[in-house]
Amino acid sequence: MSALDAGQVRRAFSRAAPAYRALAVLQSEVRARLLEQLDYVTQAPQRVVDLGSGPCDAEPILRRRWKQAEIIAIDHALPMLQAARRGWALRHPYRRVCADVRALPLATGSADLLFSNLCFQWIGDLGALFAELRRVLRPGGMLCFSTFADGTLDELRAAFAALGDGFGHVNDFAPMQTIGDALLHAGFANPVLDRDAFTLRYADVMSLMRELHGIGAGNARSDRPRGLTGRARMRRVAEAYEPMRSEGTLPARYEVVYAMAWAPEPGQPERAGQGELARFPADRISIRRRPG
Repeated sequence: MSALDAGQVRRAFSRAAPAYRALAVLQSEVRARLLEQLDYVTQAPQRVVDLGSGPCDAEPILRRRWKQAEIIAIDHALPMLQAARRGWALRHPYRRVCADVRALPLATGSADLLFSNLCFQWIGDLGALFAELRRVLRPGGMLCFSTFADGTLDELRAAFAALGDGFGHVNDFAPMQTIGDALLHAGFANPVLDRDAFTLRYADVMSLMRELHGIGAGNARSDRPRGLTGRARMRRVAEAYEPMRSEGTLPARYEVVYAMAWAPEPGQPERAGQGELARFPADRISIRRRPG
């Protein structure tokens, strides 16, 4: 996968915050389906953390489900957190924290449930991400997330390939197998992954591009071309996309992976470099003393 520019991701979502809720129709549908996965949580969590929360639309639902839990919304783009509906925040109180999900300001073993809707495709190193998420989850805690996977926007990628300029114009997305392997590599237990496909349709390629930029989901590759794409080049992209038209519209496919995994009990190994590392709480380590 290509490297991502984290600064560009943060800037794009910050600019998109005012209009995000109105444009992010697919994100809303996937969030609703992901929330259904929480039926598998059998014990009420004390602390629930929403990673990449955007404008905090999941928080009232999480609050209604677990009235006594502490709910924390975390997003790297401060304007997204500021776009949360004020009335909802008053009726369903929760905390908003601006932070990078790769370096969470949470104590080790302090979260019971980590929830994330369509955020992790913006993290280039899934191994480092999942290691951090395992750190903050208590033993037995649950990770529940959705993310875009390979196959997403393949039509747009193929159309841009017609330019033949060597630049990366469309973000890469990890295969489902890679996501599952990264969870196992970080030491998560019993991962369960499922896949869903959506096809959205557009009048023309510029409508698709405007929507992607409008929700902050534009090109964030480190090898992306700098500056605007000229009209002549965009015409070539449109011409390459046109043979895919059916029923009067252009398709854009999105492949979504839903995943659940659990933090293991203390002492279960996680892979670190070429070996394995096991962690134990200090009170679980017995000390043998030599007879005086």
